[in-house]
Amino acid sequence: MRCDFALSSKGERKFITIRLKAQSLRVIFFKRGEKYILIAVNQFIRIMSLLTVGTVAFDDIETPGGRAEKVVGGAATYIALAASYFTRDIRIVSVVGDDFPTEELGDLQSRGVDLQGLQIRKGEKSFFWAGRYRNNMNERDTLETQLNVLADFDPILPESYKNVPFLMLGNLTPSVQQQVIEQMHQRPKLIALDTMNFWMNTAMDGLLKVLKMIDILIINDEEARQLSGEYSLVRAARAIHALGPRFLVIKKGEHGALLFEGDQVFFAPALPLEEIVDPTGAGDTFAGGFMGYLTKTQDTSFENMKRAVIHGSAMASFCVEAFSIERLKTLTEQEINDRILQFARLVNFD
Repeated sequence: MRCDFALSSKGERKFITIRLKAQSLRVIFFKRGEKYILIAVNQFIRIMSLLTVGTVAFDDIETPGGRAEKVVGGAATYIALAASYFTRDIRIVSVVGDDFPTEELGDLQSRGVDLQGLQIRKGEKSFFWAGRYRNNMNERDTLETQLNVLADFDPILPESYKNVPFLMLGNLTPSVQQQVIEQMHQRPKLIALDTMNFWMNTAMDGLLKVLKMIDILIINDEEARQLSGEYSLVRAARAIHALGPRFLVIKKGEHGALLFEGDQVFFAPALPLEEIVDPTGAGDTFAGGFMGYLTKTQDTSFENMKRAVIHGSAMASFCVEAFSIERLKTLTEQEINDRILQFARLVNFD
């Protein structure tokens, strides 16, 4: 296992920083006469870590082209799988029942996903959602929702999760999202949040409160219009910025995505696909690719966010090629690079 050392100093203090994979351990010495005395050993600091909070679940999906029964789904699952192609240090906070397949959990761990924060409740069932897509594949009807273990989910962060620099809050009750932020020892470098119309209708006060605590809001165009009360997405972005988030990503499905920061706007097209098998999880896959890329690059500038949007869009375009998470489990680095190049060609002109 490779271990890198770096030496630095400040006045009479000497610092040795030991980097082991994605971890950094700082040892501090103080000079007294001709000797250096050990005065502190900092705890491991994660420098390329992403924490995601959301559902790990079962889905039953019906589309005009077929059906997949009781397959693996959930926001945190899609986010973690997409992000794992960019960083191998991902933490999940979620809850499942003992009916969730251990082999699927093992697959996540093999991809660098830490499951200390995943609660497994004996004798209980995992969250379950069933839905049917209409012919246009943009609209769907919920046929059944079983909250099961999610009904009283209390997100408990292990101590090793509380200094993670990148946090992706999946679509959950705003109060749960706030609980996660408040458990962190220090504010993460970047906090992104996903939400939906349901919480705007039933928990708006809580949502407005948590929006003041985040950096990036990731929602679709319908949700942006409802949250802001504005039909124009430019005006909607301005109104949402005033609620707290510095950055806003508006997903437009087959019409691409918009990124806003103040008066700066970036548009990323969607890749035209010959066939869409299953759109389930595409938005969460986008978020995972987006946050995974930012975690990898450690750059939160608007220019780098534009690149992150393209990476997120590329990952989402893979997700829809098969039911459930199947396509996300078989990708290669070459396929991802080629797909990103396809996106670049879409908007390249002289």
